[in-house]
Amino acid sequence: MHAHGSSPASRPAAPPRAQAGLARARILGTGAFLPPFVRTNRDLERLVDTSDAWITERTGIRERRLAPEGTTTSDMGAIAALAALDMAGLRATDLDLIVVATVTPDMPMPSAAALVQHKIGAGPCPAFDIGAACAGFIFALTVAEQFIRTGKRHRVLVVGGDTLTKFLDWTDRKTCILFGDGAGAVVLGSDVAVDAQDRPRGVLSTSLSTDGSLVPALYIPGGGSAHPPSAATVEGRLHFIRMNGQEIFKHAIKNLVSASHAALDDAGMTTAGIDWVCAHQANKRILDQVAIRLGTAPDRMLSNIDRVGNTSSASIPILLDESVRAGKIKDGDTVLMSALGAGVSWGGAVVRM
Repeated sequence: MHAHGSSPASRPAAPPRAQAGLARARILGTGAFLPPFVRTNRDLERLVDTSDAWITERTGIRERRLAPEGTTTSDMGAIAALAALDMAGLRATDLDLIVVATVTPDMPMPSAAALVQHKIGAGPCPAFDIGAACAGFIFALTVAEQFIRTGKRHRVLVVGGDTLTKFLDWTDRKTCILFGDGAGAVVLGSDVAVDAQDRPRGVLSTSLSTDGSLVPALYIPGGGSAHPPSAATVEGRLHFIRMNGQEIFKHAIKNLVSASHAALDDAGMTTAGIDWVCAHQANKRILDQVAIRLGTAPDRMLSNIDRVGNTSSASIPILLDESVRAGKIKDGDTVLMSALGAGVSWGGAVVRM
């Protein structure tokens, strides 16, 4: 990673044209954006039959951020992207691919990625969305890494962003307490560099999976070709998130652990070689169980769920950016990432910064 605020004069030279299979996708910069409006558990007590103590005990969440009316997923994604580009010391026009992970694009078409591309002033390049809900960032990171490793692309922007609070039924206490809005981003560069210990840097491995039989556990039924927008779908409240919390909780623990081990195995590593775990921030109890089953010390588990709630595909890149800027994650640190979301989809990644 480059120092935050690198000047144009210090921008890196053109990326190395490494042979396919030799280059790695290295994180050159991170960025994040959280909207300013905060909704606390006390605020929710006035909206629905719940309590601050119950929410905190069951989820670990104390407050979350809400995107105000008129603020879109691409607005937030663009701000996060510019912050990541600034840290990397790159211009938007240096990018040759943009991948946005989201299930709440500004509109059905075009992609949120196309809008982010325009808003940051990037030149013409491929730009597309990936929809894997809370696992979206890991899926997008994997796709971007493949492009770089094969030598097809060299400077890739990966954004995770969602505005799920716009799809919440604020009378449903099972879901309205969980989600918040935000966006995070990383800029990946083609690199053959090693760290001070002569270890390769960058995305060392990823692991992805989906089980479509679990779709009913977490979904938004309305708005697609199954139930196109209509007066009837609005009246039937089909455009809101529906979730079987117990089912998701059970599969989240099991599959976050399995995805973590799969990524570690692929990298030829064990948890002993991991400096930090950056898991999707869905529920504090899930995170605690994952830490126990991975044998990870609690102080190695990064977390911001108390302040931001579940920000879906933005969860990991926001937490990553906060940890980098706070000086917690340093160059050469190895980070284990994992996430699970609707689909049900899950994934893991091992990244050396």
